[in-house]
Amino acid sequence: MNLLDSLIKSTLIFLLIFTPLAWGAIEIWAFSIMEIGILLVIALFIMQQFFFGPSINWRSYSPFPVPPSVIWLSTLFLGILLWQMVPLPLEILRIVSPKTYQLRQQLMSFPGLSSQPADLGPISVFPFATKIEFWKWLTLFGLFFTLWRWPNFHWREGTSKQLIGVIILVGVGEASYGFFEFFSGHHYILSLKGTFLMSSVMGTFINRNYFAGYLLLVIPLSIGFLLARQASQPNQYRGWRHRLAALDGKTLLLGFAIIIMILGLLFSASRMGIISLLLSFSFLSLVFRQKEKGHLFSRTTVLILGLALLWGAWIGLDAIISRFFSSTDDFKIRLLFWKDTFRIWKDFILFGSGLGTFAQIFPLYQTFFMNAFVTHAENDLLQLMAETGLMGISLICALFFILFQKVIKGIRSLPEGEPRRYIAIGGTVGVLALILHSFVERNLQVPANAFLFTFLWALVLRQIYPLSPKLASLPYETVSP
Repeated sequence: MNLLDSLIKSTLIFLLIFTPLAWGAIEIWAFSIMEIGILLVIALFIMQQFFFGPSINWRSYSPFPVPPSVIWLSTLFLGILLWQMVPLPLEILRIVSPKTYQLRQQLMSFPGLSSQPADLGPISVFPFATKIEFWKWLTLFGLFFTLWRWPNFHWREGTSKQLIGVIILVGVGEASYGFFEFFSGHHYILSLKGTFLMSSVMGTFINRNYFAGYLLLVIPLSIGFLLARQASQPNQYRGWRHRLAALDGKTLLLGFAIIIMILGLLFSASRMGIISLLLSFSFLSLVFRQKEKGHLFSRTTVLILGLALLWGAWIGLDAIISRFFSSTDDFKIRLLFWKDTFRIWKDFILFGSGLGTFAQIFPLYQTFFMNAFVTHAENDLLQLMAETGLMGISLICALFFILFQKVIKGIRSLPEGEPRRYIAIGGTVGVLALILHSFVERNLQVPANAFLFTFLWALVLRQIYPLSPKLASLPYETVSP
């Protein structure tokens, strides 16, 4: 590994630790640091390819082109975000976004409120907010393509193992810190007094659902990492007793860490987070089962979940269970959010109201009273549709299905006992779990979760590509860190 590789890895480690630690990086100073860190990773990668590209080809893999469709869809989506901020002649604005034109005409009746020339107007109802969100998406797309192409970002190279280890340590640290603050009665979120915020385990996040969403990404990946480690070791066990006795300290510690994170998610009392977790474990127990031995489910995943549930029951799950029986009113409120958000989309059907403008446009459509300022729709995908219109959401959905199809095809091409298969499946399940959670909560808009979400997409896609013949011929022990 050359100096630039080491710098890339160090920057990624910093971002993996910093983004959740800084209250989920929701403040502008925090996600600005995240963006600067990502830009540094991209710059270092470009320098690496320029100076060291020829010398690392043997460590690379079979030709690794990014599909043109993925590049085009990503570029078109970013182009739409730029298009939303461009001041357009009012005649064109009236055609592409009649509602924005109408609002601008009303605004012009109040002299001095609009900074745009009288004959020009952008599609976005608040271009400054759209600009902030544009830079987030641009840097995350840049991170995605950089990690996808980074030669060292592979299980057999060792770097990905170290980065996954950092993710697991951060997840355990978040859960442990959340337990301490909640059960000790201290009720602080770092330096922030959380008496009115902290009604459950929340780690360093300011919302239980943000914390649950983060752990939904980490836990399935951790399960995949645990099974990948076992698959990398000789499998000469004569039964479950021999297997249990042969477990090393690292494996036991990793299993304990996963149990701690499961407990953290359970005691976050995030209902959809818990449902997504149980669905994730159900899927993992089926996919990771040993078919050649006739097992109906993976004993490892079921054992870990069972131990976590038993421990949680011993601590007390009454308050968590009671939340599931008091969810009717919350769901009714969410339905009101979604109905009004859908009305926004119908008025800005083609290009949306502008990315990041939900908080500014929602009061015009709000049909219910709420003693609070509504900043998000409690449904990330519906909000994205309202802010970017039919064009934006169509491009994102097409991009997702293309990447997901590539992931499924790649996972199927990997042998049953291949460690990369476990990493790829674990990362994919984490990504899908967060998407499911985002249908009823704000999650993908939280910078820490968005960063890790992007990281896992790139990690999974990197694992499913075939090794170069020279690297594939090396035993795992040769390339392990």
